[in-house]
Amino acid sequence: MSYIPPDRQTLDAILDTVNFNKDGLITAMAQNAEAPHVILMLAWMNREALGETLRTGRVCYYSRSRGKLWRKGESSGQTQNLVSARLDCDQDAILLLVEQKGVACHTGRRSCFYQEVTSQGLRSIMAPEILPEQLYSSTD
Repeated sequence: MSYIPPDRQTLDAILDTVNFNKDGLITAMAQNAEAPHVILMLAWMNREALGETLRTGRVCYYSRSRGKLWRKGESSGQTQNLVSARLDCDQDAILLLVEQKGVACHTGRRSCFYQEVTSQGLRSIMAPEILPEQLYSSTD
């Protein structure tokens, strides 16, 4: 399944319906588009990041810590290509169904949700597929 972006007028109309929070952000969940439908990560998007994502089909987030756009994979090569985007009923959160190249988490795991809550505390349920030092060694 291939993502087909909307034309500029339609894109602007979509962006105008999004309920960005007081900081101008929307919660974005990235989920593997193919089975298993693993939740890969949670991040934030501002209007510019969401617009770029919907226009190009390559996922772009907004980094709150860096205060700038974060094009997923720009330093690690672990990119996300958009398959489908779905706004929730309040239009204040978006689900991105993506084709993930490599791992999604900066820890080297496929998903950022690798810690399970148990009666004894947190338990890791997923091993890293690549060491973080290897993820970021070729760039930065």
